[in-house]
Amino acid sequence: MGEKEEEEGMKPWEQHSKIISIPRFDYNAPCSILQRSHSGFLITSTIKREKSATKEAISILHQYVGPHNSDCSSSLERPNSNGDTKRRKFCTYEIRDKCAHVVERKGTKEEEPGSLPKDDHLSCEKKDKNAERDHFMSLVKLTRCGLVLLTFPGEISPDTVNIVANICQSLDSGTLKSPLWCHRIFPIQSTCILKERDLQATVSNLVLQFVNDKQNKLSRPVKFAVGYNRRGFEETEMKVPKNTLKDSDRFALLDRNKCFSIVAAAVTDIISDSAVDLKSPELSVLVELLPLSGVPNESLVVAVSVLPKNLVSTKPRLCIRALVSETKAKNKKT
Repeated sequence: MGEKEEEEGMKPWEQHSKIISIPRFDYNAPCSILQRSHSGFLITSTIKREKSATKEAISILHQYVGPHNSDCSSSLERPNSNGDTKRRKFCTYEIRDKCAHVVERKGTKEEEPGSLPKDDHLSCEKKDKNAERDHFMSLVKLTRCGLVLLTFPGEISPDTVNIVANICQSLDSGTLKSPLWCHRIFPIQSTCILKERDLQATVSNLVLQFVNDKQNKLSRPVKFAVGYNRRGFEETEMKVPKNTLKDSDRFALLDRNKCFSIVAAAVTDIISDSAVDLKSPELSVLVELLPLSGVPNESLVVAVSVLPKNLVSTKPRLCIRALVSETKAKNKKT
């Protein structure tokens, strides 16, 4: 009884501390995401409960991510024995400068659509190659509350959609306990710079992959829908000078209608016999604006996934399904 009372008196994230330790932010990750596509998970959580959600998400993913993971809790941690808080703050500014250089270079060098240049050496300190192989996922710092971003290294691309599908199936069957702090887990199949040709190429590749997967049984015409979540857009808009926002094509896709038209065109290019259906889509293309910390204000990155109908909800808007249904959530409160 005493232990239970002690746990109830703890902050939520402290209750998890005996099970799994919270990883540190990977300050190299935002710049790496600017340079190449990454897969991972974007978790929505209760505001001011991000630490608890991080621990909870790691604990859940540990069970489902598969052979890449021998010890999720330890590999998610990125210990920094050489540096302290001041050192990590310095790294943030150093990475931001390098990210700005990456953006400038990408603006002057012609590249193939959807492709991103290879990683430069961006470490603030020399990395041990053996230790780097042990790193499983990076915890990426964001500028928006209520969000947790975990990404795989660029060379690792597990089936994030299948992982989330298995988690949802376990929750539905009762074999997995309902999470307290994680509301939704969005499986990120790919990331790209928010530019027309990059977004179009990314969507085209993912839709083609979806269509070629024999597990996906599609009727004709194929019903699809597009969802666009501009999390943190208000903050981004405030930081960017108005004349830059108005004149630059770089920010054109912040407009919902423009983004929808680009994504829909990419889908119809791959599936000619297709039609928009917002009520019961067979496939849904979800685009999430990632409010990355430590990158230039004009650098906008989105996460993109093509999802089957069992992983999305259409009411009140198109989005990834909740881990816990509203009915169950209400029953817990009462």
